[in-house]
Amino acid sequence: MELMVFMTLLLLLILVPIFYLFNHNKYNGQLPPGSLGLPVIGQSLGLLRALKADKVEKWFQERITNHGHVWKASLFGYPTVVLHGPAANKFVYTCDGNLLASSQPPSLTRIVSCKNIFELSANDHRRVRAALISFLKLEVLKQYVSKVDVEMQHHLQSHWHGKHEVQDPEERNCYPLFHDMIEGVLSVPINLPFTKYNRAIIARKKLVPMIIHLIQEKKEALMEQNQGDIPHKDLITSLLTIRHDDSSTMMSEEEIIDNIIIVMIAGYDTTAVLLTFFVRLLASNKSIYSTIVQGNTI
Repeated sequence: MELMVFMTLLLLLILVPIFYLFNHNKYNGQLPPGSLGLPVIGQSLGLLRALKADKVEKWFQERITNHGHVWKASLFGYPTVVLHGPAANKFVYTCDGNLLASSQPPSLTRIVSCKNIFELSANDHRRVRAALISFLKLEVLKQYVSKVDVEMQHHLQSHWHGKHEVQDPEERNCYPLFHDMIEGVLSVPINLPFTKYNRAIIARKKLVPMIIHLIQEKKEALMEQNQGDIPHKDLITSLLTIRHDDSSTMMSEEEIIDNIIIVMIAGYDTTAVLLTFFVRLLASNKSIYSTIVQGNTI
């Protein structure tokens, strides 16, 4: 293992300078000011450090000061042009799909695949967006609140109540996989056995069969009962049951898998952070805690 790592690093040390020499002047005079830095790495490490230190705004502002509102960089393995300011926003949001299309870097596509809502455009994007919004409607979410409440109370009672130290029970194997995928999204896209990016790709390969199994379970449950009698529709069930006007399925299984993954990644850290700060607020402020216990709004 150590020999393989050493040979890989040695190969990189040889190939990176050669690649850099051949490509450094390729676009001279055709791109805005800025620096692409070293191939693959570019400014990714600096941006990641800024994200972890909560100084990403300062990181961008330094480059805006040096290069103006339009500048180039190399982020997560790919040349990037950064636009800043109201004029840039207007340009991006008023462009049609032929001039400027929404897409993710290929390195990210290897983790989240190509059928998620951020990769699709035109009619495909509208179709998948409509399917996702059908689950996120207020009346649907209201029906799901009671189930979420039961699950949260059970979790808190089982793993939090009466304990001075709380650990994640990791009841489902998918939790560590999502963690690896999120770390791989925010990493330099070098696919070697010891990198976060490699672990993210492996995590996706392990996660997809789990989601396929869940989809199959939902399909079998739908066959056993009328769709209209389902008391609580989760996201997978909602995507399986939504239909076109001609009663054909709106989303393929591949699209369901990719969009389940993108929704889980988007909600993984954000929900956890929100709940953590909320619990901390309740623990440190007895007046707010008492008000909520009594069933009143803050």
